[in-house]
Amino acid sequence: MSSQIDHLLDETRTFSPSPEFVSQAIASPDLYARASADREGFWAEQSRDLVHWHTPFSEVLDWSTPPFAKWFADGELNVAYNCLDRHVEAGHGARVALHWEGEPGDSRTITYAELTDEVKRVANVLEGLGIGQGDRVAIYLPMIPEAVASMLAVARLGAIHSVVFGGFSADSLRSRIDDAGAKLVITADGGYRKGRVSALKPAVDQALADRGDGEQQTVEHVLVVKRGGNDVDWDDERDLWWHEVVPTASAEHTAQAFPAENPLFILYTSGTTGKPKGILHTSGGYLTQAAYTHKNVFDLHPDTDVYWCTADVGWITGHTYVTYGPLANGATQVLYEGTPDAPHPGRWWEIIEKYKVSIFYTAPTAIRSFMKIGRAIPAKFDLSSLRVLGSVGEPINPEAWIWYRDVIGAGKTPIVDTWWQTETGAIMVSALPGVTATKPGSAQVPLPGISIDVVDDAGAEVGNGNGGLLVITEPWPSMLRGIWGDPERYRETYWEKFEDKGYYFAGDGARLDADGDLWLLGRVDDVMNVSGHRLSTAEIESSLVAHEATAEAAVVGASDETTGQAVVAFVIIRENYLREHDPAGLAQQLRLWVGEQIGAIARPRDVYIVGELPKTRSGKIMRRLLRDVAEGREVGDTTTLADTAVMSIISAQVK
Repeated sequence: MSSQIDHLLDETRTFSPSPEFVSQAIASPDLYARASADREGFWAEQSRDLVHWHTPFSEVLDWSTPPFAKWFADGELNVAYNCLDRHVEAGHGARVALHWEGEPGDSRTITYAELTDEVKRVANVLEGLGIGQGDRVAIYLPMIPEAVASMLAVARLGAIHSVVFGGFSADSLRSRIDDAGAKLVITADGGYRKGRVSALKPAVDQALADRGDGEQQTVEHVLVVKRGGNDVDWDDERDLWWHEVVPTASAEHTAQAFPAENPLFILYTSGTTGKPKGILHTSGGYLTQAAYTHKNVFDLHPDTDVYWCTADVGWITGHTYVTYGPLANGATQVLYEGTPDAPHPGRWWEIIEKYKVSIFYTAPTAIRSFMKIGRAIPAKFDLSSLRVLGSVGEPINPEAWIWYRDVIGAGKTPIVDTWWQTETGAIMVSALPGVTATKPGSAQVPLPGISIDVVDDAGAEVGNGNGGLLVITEPWPSMLRGIWGDPERYRETYWEKFEDKGYYFAGDGARLDADGDLWLLGRVDDVMNVSGHRLSTAEIESSLVAHEATAEAAVVGASDETTGQAVVAFVIIRENYLREHDPAGLAQQLRLWVGEQIGAIARPRDVYIVGELPKTRSGKIMRRLLRDVAEGREVGDTTTLADTAVMSIISAQVK
């Protein structure tokens, strides 16, 4: 089958940065020239500039045994020292590191000096529990400052953290603890979510108990933060309260240097079946690209900006753009515990107004959910502090992009739409806000120092105006170093398809437009084959959202005797549209609309009007579950959904 993906939509609008923005911008066009002239030299320069090396490196990249890379391998550093101590030593101890906002409205402001002090105490507690270099620590916490402090304390000791998202079940937690061989779990009694306490410690107790094959064998202690105030069971020999042991620990702790390739964390990818896939990242290269991308993509001015990434630390975005990138750069950031709509639908905009957030980074699914409610709610808040907006998680359709710019960004704020993955560790493709003339919906171009191409099944470039498979053609500093405990699976999953060329295959489809700008077309697994045409779900979804009635849409391919696969759409309608229109006949209107917009071949066979879509807590739509519904099958595993009841509601609406 051809890897060519039919291109259906054109976007011609462009938005150049204002002269005022350009004059103050951190990144300039010469970054591209410098990276192009000497890629490895460019990364060495970035690393020396952005990272403190206890022992300077002399070798930049060792690619002698692909696909296993080593970056800055003979250098030594301490990741936590880079995120904390050095800023205090430079006289920035009084700068705010975290403005934390709890869902019920409680808040804490923590300076770099205070966070450094806390992390040193936690590191001493962990050392006292026998945690040292190479040991694995599972972290299962809500979005509270202790989550960031825990990650940094583990990193400070040269140990390896495995953050497990707080929404995962006891079974999911157990499989990750077992795979990593964790020695310690850091958790909380519970955390606030949608106006009530969501318990966490009971899930840890269940995970460590006998799940049918005996009690968990490697965990020796559980360190528990008191947050929710919910009742919990207690094991005096195993469990410790954070508030009893951390404040009484010494705040004296010297950060030891570790080799650049010392493992920093394992992060398990969600949504797959079978054995969890533990993506392994190491220290020096990861921190270099985290700091470089955070500084340049978001145009960070650490003295004046207030930055907010809404991701949970349980996902890679929360690792790189909540913990490591911002703190390595000495940024002031907002950390929020709860959901966007609790206790009211304007919560996020209220927080932006309160802390005068200037850089805001969130997911397209969140943006589309705000579109559904309408612009009246954000209009109640002062969002004039915003100067850069970011998007992450999946392709953003042009209509949502324009809404984001106009309604949240007052029609002038640059948008950086970023493409990257758990595996890449940091942003790979994005506009630079002071350089790029942006196009709504396009991820734009690879960042300076990154080599990306779109190829066919044989690995040949498809060229401008064509679609195919997205590949990374050269190693990059924050690349995954493997799958924990399974090097062969790493090779097969990411490198086997283009082994002869040495390309990393991301699993995503993409196209290059006439200008050479990159457009993401979603997972290749989600591409539909309709009457011999390979159609992108992302483009059809984008067409549906362009209709005035539609807030959000998800499209899947369902088996069809006539066409091989048929397009099936699940659509959420905007609230303001429902107030003013009779929804009867809307499904047929939307079918015809898609046909007019992008051609009869893409017209959905079925359009289902639904109230919600199945999403993980990171905001990704789980299309495989919708495919089950569309094909009349029993719905598969829903444990990673933010709301597991959604699928039964959708199934009932479809019947």
